Amino acid sequence: MNILLVYPKVAETFWSFKHSLRVVGRKAAFPPLGALTVAAMLPRIWQKKLVDLNVGRLEDEDLLWADYVFISAMVAQKESTARVVERCTRLGVKMIGGGPLFNTYPEDFASVQHMVLGEAELVMERLVRDMERGRPERTYKASGFPSLDTVPIPDWDLINLNDYAAMSIQFSRGCPFNCEFCDIIVMNGRVPRLKRSEQVLAELDALYVRGWRGSVFIVDDNFIGNKEKVKELLRSLVAWQKERRHRFNFFTEASVNLAEDPELMTLMAMAGFNKVFLGIETPSEESLRECGKAQNLRRNLSESVSIIHNNGMAVMGGFIIGFDNDPPDIFQRQVNFIQKNGIVTAMIGLLTAIPGTRLYSRLQDEGRMLFKPSGDNTDVGGTLNFVTKMDRATIINGYQWVMNNIYSPEMYYHRILAFLRHYRPLAKMSLEKNDILTFGRSLWYLGLRETTSRNYYWKLLQKTFHRYRGAFGDVVTMAIYGYHFRKLFWSGANDK
Repeated sequence: MNILLVYPKVAETFWSFKHSLRVVGRKAAFPPLGALTVAAMLPRIWQKKLVDLNVGRLEDEDLLWADYVFISAMVAQKESTARVVERCTRLGVKMIGGGPLFNTYPEDFASVQHMVLGEAELVMERLVRDMERGRPERTYKASGFPSLDTVPIPDWDLINLNDYAAMSIQFSRGCPFNCEFCDIIVMNGRVPRLKRSEQVLAELDALYVRGWRGSVFIVDDNFIGNKEKVKELLRSLVAWQKERRHRFNFFTEASVNLAEDPELMTLMAMAGFNKVFLGIETPSEESLRECGKAQNLRRNLSESVSIIHNNGMAVMGGFIIGFDNDPPDIFQRQVNFIQKNGIVTAMIGLLTAIPGTRLYSRLQDEGRMLFKPSGDNTDVGGTLNFVTKMDRATIINGYQWVMNNIYSPEMYYHRILAFLRHYRPLAKMSLEKNDILTFGRSLWYLGLRETTSRNYYWKLLQKTFHRYRGAFGDVVTMAIYGYHFRKLFWSGANDK
């Protein structure tokens, strides 16, 4: 049987890093981990191809070759997915849809003949059997949350690793917290399920032997959801790194209570973690209470950020504007918090009510829902999909003011300096050939071509080299991220 796996194009968002990719010489930020994992679940004797529309083109010949086209997509890929579905329908190609997009909006894709809703591990055996018999069902709905003990190593041979800026693996699914706006617990549950340490190391081995060198994103909903088990993994990972001349560097998502565990932070830094994304959300305590973010109220948020920086990891922060309890000065307070604490990569989004969440149910009960979200929480037309307490135009205008300010060259430059004053890198990363090439390209794009901000780039390099030499690689990376963010959010950016 011939199977074509298609990963639709991700909309240009904060996390697409579209503009940074020019500088690092890659085509996409991350590989399609879900599709690669599903491919590994299919029978080995089947012929498989994968087309990632973020790195290449989908030809009609590819579609006509396939007995079935598997489409794996997130909500932020909705528009591209619709185009893929239309092409398959026109050519009479049978489709199987899966992933968060089809779980959230199955009714929007009536022409997709078959759907896998929920986690694939629970239904793949039955789906494969039905496909072999030529009688697949319309819907395969997984009930419950499967163990991750048997999740296979992704089929990395289906892609060119060098098309991507970072690789991705998964250690766990689920999060122990219950934030009102978050759909993670709807999809993956509140009890974290974990792979065994040997599984994770086997996945890293698979990447290493294929020549991957560089960053690995551990895509967990909350990497530290089970601290005892994650410490076991980290001890194994420290040993794994020591055995290899070329170390990986890792980044992941976690909760703010990471700052409460010195041993955990030390182990992460020793294992090669140099960045961690935290859902900080807001400096307004009333808004944190509103959304059920109790873990962010246990200690001062600024103190937590500083502690993590001091333990060798840069905090990437997620922030939200649009809570019912946001005060009138929330826009300035968000900017002040981000600048003061040196949160260089600050992903600020407008509140979105996602189907299935407690927030969606509450707003629906209150008669405040307006439309379906776009999946991009920086898209002012596809977010705030409910009747807001604060004037809607005030929120949107304030949000745009915040983004324009924090991603101006001057504010970004000062934020990196604020970060460097607290950052204490503990682990030395390997310097790879592509790192040198990337630095060279950054000199062209940021130091010469970008006329409106190049003076800040040169001042930053000079100051880092003289005062913070151990963080030089991190600073170059942050400068490259800033190039992307300016293109998206700063009104003064040239060559948008």
